[in-house]
Formats: sequence, structure tokens, C-alpha cells
Amino acid sequence: MCGIVGFVGKSQAAPILLDGLAKLEYRGYDSAGIVVRDGDKPAEIVKAKGRLKILAEKTNDGKSVPGCCGIGHTRWATHGEPSEINAHPHKSDDMNVVAVHNGIIENYQEIKEKLIRKGYDFYSQTDTEVLVKYVDYYYKKYQMGPIDAIAKTMVRVRGSYALAVMFKDYPGEIYVARKDSPMILGVENGESYVASDVPAILKYARNVYYIGNMEMARVAAGEVTFYNLDGDVIEKELTEIKWDAEAAEKGGYEHFMMKEIHEQPKAVQDTLNSVLKDGAIDLSNVGLSEEEIREIHQIHIVACGSAYHVGVVGQYVMEDLVRIPVRVELASEFRYRNPLLDPKDLVVIISQSGETADSLAALRLAKERGVKTLGIVNVVGSSIAREADNVFYTLAGPEIAVATTKAYSAQLIAAYLLALQFAKVRGEITEETCRSLIAELQTIPEKIEDVLEDKERIQWFASKFAGAKDVFFLGRGVDYAISLEGSLKMKEISYIHSEAYAAGELKHGTISLIEDGTLVISVLTQKELYEKMISNMVEVKSRGAYLMGLTTYGNYSIEDTADFSVFVPKIDQRFAASLAVVPLQLMGYYVSLARGLDVDKPRNLAKSVTVE
Repeated sequence: MCGIVGFVGKSQAAPILLDGLAKLEYRGYDSAGIVVRDGDKPAEIVKAKGRLKILAEKTNDGKSVPGCCGIGHTRWATHGEPSEINAHPHKSDDMNVVAVHNGIIENYQEIKEKLIRKGYDFYSQTDTEVLVKYVDYYYKKYQMGPIDAIAKTMVRVRGSYALAVMFKDYPGEIYVARKDSPMILGVENGESYVASDVPAILKYARNVYYIGNMEMARVAAGEVTFYNLDGDVIEKELTEIKWDAEAAEKGGYEHFMMKEIHEQPKAVQDTLNSVLKDGAIDLSNVGLSEEEIREIHQIHIVACGSAYHVGVVGQYVMEDLVRIPVRVELASEFRYRNPLLDPKDLVVIISQSGETADSLAALRLAKERGVKTLGIVNVVGSSIAREADNVFYTLAGPEIAVATTKAYSAQLIAAYLLALQFAKVRGEITEETCRSLIAELQTIPEKIEDVLEDKERIQWFASKFAGAKDVFFLGRGVDYAISLEGSLKMKEISYIHSEAYAAGELKHGTISLIEDGTLVISVLTQKELYEKMISNMVEVKSRGAYLMGLTTYGNYSIEDTADFSVFVPKIDQRFAASLAVVPLQLMGYYVSLARGLDVDKPRNLAKSVTVE
């Protein structure tokens, strides 16, 4: 969740570190810090609580901290309150070891007590300071080199980490280690880079290494050497990052979120094109054979947050088309309830980053049980992409805003395409029907463009409800799944309490929450459920609700009931989520904007949840 950046080369490190950390602000943080080494001179640490601009001001944009080797960090508090003391980097008592760390050390208290008995003092409340001093302890006790000291530490700590370390005796070098938390290493023009995510170094290096789980590396200028836990050198291949560096910039939009909302047509089109060949679906790059598809008994879709909402849509569509049981599971619950898994099942893990901690743990549990796994991910070379048996890459490009939009839309397309191919291969739909539904999918990019043309009306309506205390979303079937995502968008960036309900549950308690003026947003894209939804809308309106209705063109009778109506183009109703979600994304964005909030970096949230 935190961000790590490191640099070794000929250039001044501090400005590069600050620039990289700025590219990782979307991950969420409450403090930041850097440490820079200028040759054999002592390392200099600068830390600040709050936004990165405070650290930039303290260092004169990095100019007052000279040196060509350094590491930086943006912290999202886990152990210890947000403060300058608890901010990274952390150091050993004599500055022998300085490090930054993403993740959580679960047995840090036990290690801390041991180190106190060995004479170590502690100044912070963090597990990271314990980790740093544990490395220092082994380095000094056994008079071993950095790799051996880090390896000895790794086998004795429990938890997750991406670790970047500098040693006083090794100027011009950074040592890194990884367990479960993401980390990449870039090399370009005789200089080397360390980062926890691609955008941090994209403008400097396109050739990167992905360090494996329980591996270490020595990073020098233009040179990276990898090691396993035994200290043996291991070989790695460079991967070229093909993202456009400009895609990680705002491109004239006020916020990344609005830019990414407008990039949805391209994300959808690119994802479609990646598996469509001559109007038919080709999953050869995904790796699933037709024989494997025919043998599947049950599908488990496992995900968190918005990706979970994609799974809910996917369940409706897959069960309707494929006629196979589908369970949708929250990744954080999946492995703790001892799930019933059959070797003939398929576990589908959905994650934008491919590094979501709970989803990665669910993937590993499925593999331990001998169940075939399929990852739907957006980041090439991510942990889930590497460890899953099969991978469906969504081509959304870098997504910077914490609130997902284009990655969600690309994931929906992946779910639709899998459903269509599974249904065709298993004989549930004909070739002709499959091609007809593919043609429907190919209309989605243009239809999203049509929806975006109505954004000014939505902005006007959103401004009226910027002071709302509660917002409720109602829907049935696929519309309930859409409501879940709309509600999440509202609460995560506007900080307004928001809930989504299956409309049929109104009479089972929910309707008691409705008061005069309460905003209720109803989603009605499913033809056979339209009249039932209208009845639900009448029920809440008679109790004082102010109604927004979201439906497809042609259902103009909604205007007799709703106070404000939004229409999206018609499409096969199984795919309606791809269009109906866009006005709800805009609604959340504009309410947040009207409230004067930080749209791209909402409080307490992180883009990629890489700790449990």
C-alpha cells in the first residue's frame, strides 16, 4: 500500500526519488521520507508528516540533499500513528543500516523484545524499525555481508514485505528483498531504479526485472544481481514495459479519475481486440483449452472491492449463458472458511494490480488444493499474473486514481468474453448467437462515449446533493451488482455514507432508513424487472425519498416517478453494467468535486491493498 522508490546512478538521487514518490501518491499515504548517500559521506535522512509537497519543501525539491544513491518512501500507517518519527526511512542506532519497507511484520513484537535484550533502543512505534535493527543485528553478530544478513532476517520474520536497504559499508549500493509485497527493478543507461509500482520509474526506465517471492537483489549503477535465500546468484530476464509514459499523466484533465473515466472506451476496445480474431474469441494467449473449459464443474470468482463487484456481474452473466454454478467470494473471507474446492473447479482471481494481498493468498490456497486458477489482471508480470495457471490481461493501461474506473470496465469485458467462450464451447449457445453477442460487445466503446456526453447534467444534479448524509442505491439482478459499484464510488471519494440494496429487500428493514429528502438512486436496465423496480421507487418516494432513475433509452415512463432521470444506450441487458456504471462513476466524481475533496487520493485508502 505504501510506496518505495530507489535510485543508484550518475544523476542526483533526491529529485528522482521525489518524482517517483509523486507518481505513487495514488497508493495512499500519510507521511514520506528519503535517505540519500553522497559517496562515502554519512547518509542524510529527511522525513515529513503529511503530503509529499511538505517533504519537497524541506529538501528544496531535492536540491539540498546531494548524492547519487538513495531510497524514498510514502507511508500508510499500520503500526504507529502518522508522524514524522514513524515515517520511513528507519535506521539502526549508529546509522549502519537504513531502510524502507512495505508490508507488515507479524512477529515484530517478539523480535523487538529480543533486540532490547541485546541492547537495542527503539524510537518509533513501527514494525519497520524492528526489521531494520534485526538486519543490523545479524550483520554485526556474524560479521556477514548484506545479502547473508538480509537472508538470515527473512527466514526469521513472519509477514509480508518489500524491503530496500542501504548499508554504511557499501556506498553506491541498495539491497532489496521481497515476500508477498510488490517490487520491480529497472535498468537504463547505466543507472538503476527500485520501485513498488511501474508509474514511479516509467519515465526513466522501460526495462525492468520482477523480483520473485523470497528473493533478494543487489542494486548498483546499471547493474542488478539476484540471489535466493541460500545466497546463490540466480538469473532473471528483463521485461519491457510497453505503457505509454504519457498515459500516467493527467493529459489536460483536472484529475486522473476523470481522465480514466474518459479512457474507458479505449480500455474496453483494447481488451476486446486482445482476444478477438476475425470476429471470434481466441483464448490461446490466456491458456485455457477447450477441453479444460468443458471439464469445469464450478467456477469460484474471488476478488476484493470493485473487482468483487465485477465478479457479481460475472456470476449473473456466466450462470445465465454457461449454465454452470458460479460462486462469488470476497478474497478476504475465502481462505478462512475452508472452502469446498474440487479439482474440476476453476478459481478466477480478479485484481487490477495483480498484487492484492488477500486475492494472492486465495490464489495460493486454490493452487495448494490442486485447483486450476485463472487471473484477470492489468499489470504484466505482477504476482498473480506469474503464479496463476492462466492469465487474462486487461489492457486498461496505468490507472492512477484510487477509485477504479477503466480497470473495472476492462475487467467486465474479460468476464463477458470468458462467459461467451465457455457457453459456446460447452454447447449452451450456438456459433451464430456467440457472434451476435460479440457484435454487441463491440458497440460498448461508442456507447460509453454517448454516455459521457451527458456528464454536464450529472454534474448539475450532483452539485445539488453534495451535502447529503446518506445515499441509497437500489437494483435487482445485474442492476444490483451495478448499484454495489455505484455505492462504492460514492462513499470512497465523497465520504458520504452510501449503501446498495437488492430492491426486493426493502420491506425487510431497509425502507425504515428513508427520510424526507434522502437521495435514492435506482438502476433499471433489466426489462423483466423494470415494473418491479418502478414499484420499489414508488414505495421509497411515498416516504420522502428524492429519486434518481438510471435506465435505458426508451423507458421514458420512468420520468413519471423519478425526480431526475439518466438514460444510457440500449444493449443486451447482460452487458448493461458496462454502460450504467459510467453515470454512477461521474456522480461520485462530481459530488466529491463539489465537496472540495481530493478526488484522486481519498483519505485512508490505497490503490493497491498489499497487506492483509
